[in-house]
Amino acid sequence: MVATHDTEAIRQASLKYQWMHNADWTEMAETGEPIVMVAGKGVRVTDSTGKTWLDAHGGYTSVHLGYGQDEIAEAAYEQLCKITFFPSGTTTVPVVELAEKLAGMTPGNLNRVFPGAGGSEANETAIKITRAYHKRRGEAGRYKIISRKFSYHGTTAGVLGLGNNATDFSLSDFEPMAPGMIHVPHPNHYRDELGGASPSETAIKCAQAVEDAILMHGADTVAAFIGEPIAQPPGAPVPAPEYWPMIREICDRYGVVLICDEIITGFGRTGKMFGIEHFGIEPDMMTMGKGLISSYLPLAATVVSDDIADYFGSDNIAHAITASGHPVTAAAALKNLEILERDGYVENSRVQGEYLKAGLTELMDRHTIVGDVRGLGLLIGVEIVADRDTKERFPKSAGLAARLNAAFRKQGLILQSDGNIITVGPPICITRDECDEIIAGVDASLTEVEAGLASD
Repeated sequence: MVATHDTEAIRQASLKYQWMHNADWTEMAETGEPIVMVAGKGVRVTDSTGKTWLDAHGGYTSVHLGYGQDEIAEAAYEQLCKITFFPSGTTTVPVVELAEKLAGMTPGNLNRVFPGAGGSEANETAIKITRAYHKRRGEAGRYKIISRKFSYHGTTAGVLGLGNNATDFSLSDFEPMAPGMIHVPHPNHYRDELGGASPSETAIKCAQAVEDAILMHGADTVAAFIGEPIAQPPGAPVPAPEYWPMIREICDRYGVVLICDEIITGFGRTGKMFGIEHFGIEPDMMTMGKGLISSYLPLAATVVSDDIADYFGSDNIAHAITASGHPVTAAAALKNLEILERDGYVENSRVQGEYLKAGLTELMDRHTIVGDVRGLGLLIGVEIVADRDTKERFPKSAGLAARLNAAFRKQGLILQSDGNIITVGPPICITRDECDEIIAGVDASLTEVEAGLASD
């Protein structure tokens, strides 16, 4: 064991033993990383050297209520003192209460809750239930899943092929992908591959592309359409109002299950409790995680409509996850939701999000490399371009990701970019003054990067 005060020893032990997410060990060693965090409160975290940072990315847009919420820790501790797990074939009070709570919060007749430990599991569960549902309806040939390009629905093998390589890492290591993955254009007017002349035309064309894909593959082979109300990987483009109602109508017309991935957009992130509420439709399934428990413990859930769940019961499916229905995580989630509603954080996300987005949009007047600023609530995307008129991106050889990320660190921001998109998604408990800090930090970072580009 290394002493917790010995930062360099901890860092070296991490480089030797810990397999970190999407990490270049050699580069981290050369740049003095990883940073070792030891404490957090609100939107700020403190590292092992005593330096305090503002987490402008909110722990992968998941720490909705911020760090250091003692009430959530106490709820988990109290449950640990009662019962820490559940014997086979039984349940516990907090799990039942959480399921009932989620059934009451979600739209329509989404009433049956399958808990899990992470967003990838939630989407895997949704796909498995969907395919099993079609089999019980006598349509065993329905197995294909339609998703949008540049979306992201997880990294486990069954869902990795959804979204068509939305992330910046290569998927070639993991091929072949699961069969039956169909990809359609994303309703991002700024990067519209179908040539829509307006956001509404983009939305209509992209929705029509879903119907075209169903007809091309045969409706009797298509099981589901999955999408995020607002997708984070392409920089939070907000679909025009026509899009989601058209998707709902198309799914109904062809008997396709509509799965709404609310893992990022749920629980206030977009200024409403769920992102799909902005568009006035009800999905057949909803997957959730992150803000459900503000990442205080691993928890996710798949919520299924009664219309689908009623096909099971005496003929259930062989789908089990050891940590599914864990009483401690359920107790923590219940307290998280209580605080979320009690302290008005969904409305805070709307108000502060509008302010933060306006401040970031003003940066376009001073920084020519900012091509677009978009989003809803506290899910905001800043798109970086080499030419604003043509929307041309910088080549990878320009090293924009490394330049931006290094500049953010100098400003004390935990914020990362892939060189094309800066996703700003702080905890939704953020204050206006803290929004000003983010705006100023991004402003200074862009100034530094532009100066470096000019001197190359």
